[in-house]
Amino acid sequence: MVAKALTIAGSDSGGGAGIQADLKTFSALGVYGASVLTAITAQNTRAVTGVAAIAPDMIRAQIDAVLSDIEINAIKIGMLGDVATIEAVANALADWAGPLVLDPVMVAKSGDPLLAADAVAALSEHLLPRATLLTPNLPEAARLLNAETARTAEEMADQGRALRASGAQAVLMKGGHADGPVCTDLLVTADGTASFSAPRIDTGNTHGTGCTLSSAIAAGLARGLALPDAVAKAHAYLHAAIKAADTLHVGHGHGPVHHFHALWPADG
Repeated sequence: MVAKALTIAGSDSGGGAGIQADLKTFSALGVYGASVLTAITAQNTRAVTGVAAIAPDMIRAQIDAVLSDIEINAIKIGMLGDVATIEAVANALADWAGPLVLDPVMVAKSGDPLLAADAVAALSEHLLPRATLLTPNLPEAARLLNAETARTAEEMADQGRALRASGAQAVLMKGGHADGPVCTDLLVTADGTASFSAPRIDTGNTHGTGCTLSSAIAAGLARGLALPDAVAKAHAYLHAAIKAADTLHVGHGHGPVHHFHALWPADG
């Protein structure tokens, strides 16, 4: 049977991030995708111009509807927005025992905030302990820990271990916000650390990279891969999607990555 994954996240009307990026990623990697909307955003490659939260009861109803009928093999959680949404998702997943990838979406690529200030503590309390894998970028990790942003590999590892101590089974510290010609993500688990590196690509079209990476990892877990293998395959997939991003020519700001780079070339 085909592997099945569920994304619980917000909608991006521009199609580059959020639910849209998640479902594209699942499909590109051969996984059937189901979805639960937590918010609707008016968004393009330049800005988020509006956000409307979905009612908590409706979020719970969506999750219940999917899990009562479809055998989901892995769940990815993205944008949650506020405390009520976090609590609704946590309550709905109280009996979920499968792999869960938590991407702590806090700020859009445009710089617009996507998580209320008072929701950080709720995220840490209700969902961090449920995460098979937490996938923060460096500013997100710092905010979760109320610390300075990591600047070295040693600081990244230290913060990853601190987030594990807060409850997550494993942490992928994403290095996209770091400097230098090589981008390195650091996986911190109970067994130690592993790094995944690739040459940094000179492009402004990186909208949706965090959503895409976490969804690609969830797709691997849904297909039964061990966590390090799922991260390695997702890292390679995202690198290729970023490498092909400039061929899409979508929008006038931070354009999306090319999720279907292996299936169809954008430039003809």
